Amino acid sequence: MLALWDLQKTLPIRGALPIRGALLIAALAVGGCSSQLADMTPTDAQAHPREPGTYLPVHDLPPDRDQAVIPPEQRAKIEAELAAARDRQAVAGKDAK
Repeated sequence: MLALWDLQKTLPIRGALPIRGALLIAALAVGGCSSQLADMTPTDAQAHPREPGTYLPVHDLPPDRDQAVIPPEQRAKIEAELAAARDRQAVAGKDAK
């Protein structure tokens, strides 16, 4: 950009026009090549095999958990606390309106 500014100072208006045109054409040519380069894959990229008809392993189950399941009494207590918090928020929301 600085070089273009220096050219504008040193060359008269008529002499700068062909240079500006040449720079514009060069920029468009380089820009056209970049779109083709973006579509190319690197040489070290692994090819992804496309196998038609393969399904996800839906019957593969995760391993069993090491932690125990929450006892029903504790689960009921947690659900009651969550319901009470929900009700308090609902009342606070109505009062705010």
